[in-house]
Amino acid sequence: MGGRAKGFGRVTLKVLEVEQGEWAVLRVAGEMDLVTSPAVRQHVHDAVAEGRRSLVLDLGEVRFCDSSGVGVLIAARRLMRSCSGRLRLILPAQGAVDGSHVNRVLAALGVRRLFEVYPDLHTATDETAEPLSA
Repeated sequence: MGGRAKGFGRVTLKVLEVEQGEWAVLRVAGEMDLVTSPAVRQHVHDAVAEGRRSLVLDLGEVRFCDSSGVGVLIAARRLMRSCSGRLRLILPAQGAVDGSHVNRVLAALGVRRLFEVYPDLHTATDETAEPLSA
């Protein structure tokens, strides 16, 4: 899988696709809003179309996420469950963005508990690791 970036005027969203064993990893950086969120949705759909059933969304570098971004995450969860797949999120407690903005948004909306959340890629792709508590 190759890396692709989408730019929309001043607002930029980058999605880099990598593989980690059986896991497809989408590293998302920038802002997930009404304009940019469809790019994340498309990457998720592309991974499923390629037969990937284990997906990690690394959201540690997302500096802003509005309701459309949350909608994409919920839709990704639904899609992965519908094909008997697995979805894990990386939402670090500390980092370049002073903690995870997405984690705070999901918690504020009361949907954080819907997701399996891990602090880093190593833990997210470890079959024996337990997700962080909501």
